Amino acid sequence: MLLIGKMKMSDNLNITVDQVNHPAHYTTDPSGVECIEITRHRTFNIGNAFKYLWRAGLKDEEKTIQDLEKAIFYIKDEINRLEGKYVN
Repeated sequence: MLLIGKMKMSDNLNITVDQVNHPAHYTTDPSGVECIEITRHRTFNIGNAFKYLWRAGLKDEEKTIQDLEKAIFYIKDEINRLEGKYVN
């Protein structure tokens, strides 16, 4: 029986899957650390680049290259920001 937010395995065991706050690909690193614990201390661009590197291919193995390209995008965007290429 499949319940919203829970999968009932038996009468004695319920497994809750939180796809918003803690999906599986957020917590698969061997360190046990979630990426957000690190990225909270960085700028938006650096945090996002780090996030895509940290989780590259974990959500969808077929999109590993896309994840790495996204990391490159955020690194380049941060370089452009630091070089003053954006007008405030």
